[in-house]
Amino acid sequence: MAKDKLQFVEKESVVIKFVGDSGDGMQLTGTLFSDTSALNGNDIATFPDYPAEIRAPHNTVAGVSGYQVHVGKKIRTIGDKCDVLVAMNPASLLANLKWAKMGGTIIVDADTFEEKAIEKAGYKENPLLDGSLSSYNLIAAPITSSAKRVGQELGMDNKSAERTKNMFALGMVSFIFDRNIETIAKSLEVKFKKKPEVAKANIEVLKAGYVYAESIEALESRYHVQTAELEKGRYRNISGNIATAWGLLAASEKSGRPLFLGSYPITPATDIMVELAKHKSLGAKVMQCEDEIAGICSTIGAAFAGSMAVTSTSGPGFSLKSEALGLAVMTELPIVVVDVQRGGPSTGLPTKSEQGDLNQALYGRNGECSCIVIAATSPSDCFYSAFTAAKLAMEHMTPTILLTDGYIGQGSELFRIPKMADMPQIVPPIAEANDPDYAPYRRDPETLVRKWALPGTEGLRHRIGGLEKTDVKGAVSTDPLNHEKMVQYRRDKVLRVANDIPEQEVFGEKEGDLLVVSWGGTYGQTMVAVKEMQQQGQKVSLAHFKYISPLPKNTAEILASYKKIVVCELNAGQFVNYLRAQFPQFKYEQYNKFQGLPFTTAELTEKFNQIIKEK
Repeated sequence: MAKDKLQFVEKESVVIKFVGDSGDGMQLTGTLFSDTSALNGNDIATFPDYPAEIRAPHNTVAGVSGYQVHVGKKIRTIGDKCDVLVAMNPASLLANLKWAKMGGTIIVDADTFEEKAIEKAGYKENPLLDGSLSSYNLIAAPITSSAKRVGQELGMDNKSAERTKNMFALGMVSFIFDRNIETIAKSLEVKFKKKPEVAKANIEVLKAGYVYAESIEALESRYHVQTAELEKGRYRNISGNIATAWGLLAASEKSGRPLFLGSYPITPATDIMVELAKHKSLGAKVMQCEDEIAGICSTIGAAFAGSMAVTSTSGPGFSLKSEALGLAVMTELPIVVVDVQRGGPSTGLPTKSEQGDLNQALYGRNGECSCIVIAATSPSDCFYSAFTAAKLAMEHMTPTILLTDGYIGQGSELFRIPKMADMPQIVPPIAEANDPDYAPYRRDPETLVRKWALPGTEGLRHRIGGLEKTDVKGAVSTDPLNHEKMVQYRRDKVLRVANDIPEQEVFGEKEGDLLVVSWGGTYGQTMVAVKEMQQQGQKVSLAHFKYISPLPKNTAEILASYKKIVVCELNAGQFVNYLRAQFPQFKYEQYNKFQGLPFTTAELTEKFNQIIKEK
């Protein structure tokens, strides 16, 4: 079918998923498509999904790597099911067919559907021939052979030419959704600037894929995706981990305290360290430590020396930091611990997302050991949450734990870059030189915050450490009544943070039949599900929590205003049990999922309708 005969179909949003074997370049393909869509004016949300093995067995389901992109007018989630699924081999088709919409388009690399690969994936027959895909618009394209042909014309060997096959698929999808391949070509030139011959090959294969899609008759239509209505400003596509790093840099600038990060590489948090290491010009000091314990201990030392001190990790590393985190609480030093949560326990699911570390953040230390705990809600909110975590830590002289997760840490969305002049000031309580009233544990009567005495400041010699100290003077003490007083001070200091955080907001009516409660990275899915039900006339509202410890002051008031409460979270029920302990007067329903995957809107609305109907 000729290009001019294909009609454009207007779509408010579309979901595309690229899947293939590890090494097929699906992460790059998805990133290029999402970046191009953002430049095209679309709102976006992305979800990289890849195996934990560095090189999983070829052509197996265990080795499938994917990248999902949701583009449109206003996007809050990665989308439930795909309008277009691009599968580069039989295993990736088998693993992801359940995510394709009935009637949607499936593009496969027909060259990879050989008998051996089909059998290895787990099929008994060739799915391209047995009629099992009759409910979809199937396009079986010669992707690998076409890429090889273009590469050979450019003088490349077969193996190198085959590596460009992901660009052929990207060219096809770019035609379907009217993406500008010149924009993609410029990105490839930048990526492979040291290997111009590789850039040229990828660009030529990209163009070949575009022309192929233009010429085939299997395409029913092309799609025009509505652009976003965005507030005026400067935007970029940003991942949650990059946004976290930027938020920390912004907090360092606003506080006047130099940024120090002491960390050990761990999936899925490593990108925070990598990004901060790029910004020495902004005063960031990054130390890649030999292990997780060294990471947090160096952070405590940096905080003692007057730095805005941070350590980043995921669940297993967070466990190793627990003893030193208790030292930071005892010394009342301001550090930020960023935990990009993943599936556990132990090594668990390193590349999958979960909200499994809340109990650890709240209680995972010996003794009475209170910390501030907050949770980011989206990739772009990671910027503001990191900034807030640093502000609370420094202004309240208390360790603060920032919980993100793999889904929002590695996923991305459009981010409006704020002006530094619009960000709030951060005012650490730094002790002045030769202050005659200074004592290590003398506290502000309102906030219970002690002064931050920077080493080397004249007249402020003091000692702090892991043993209990006397009130005010800070001498080592084992007096039982003094210990009780100091424990209460440290606990009450965290509780009084509630005076400095906003009250909890509710999306929807202030009273009704059902209150949906969620926290952290589930915001997009719960928001969309609640909005759908509200549009159907249901009296459903959402309270999504960012501040966990302490909770906002109006939490009990909100919980009391609804007939039923359901708490949704990606674990076995950690936040709902926390609420039961804090507010036992209320009855809570719960909806939990711990499959290493985010909620879908469909499963949430089904659960909410079920709860409303129950008498």
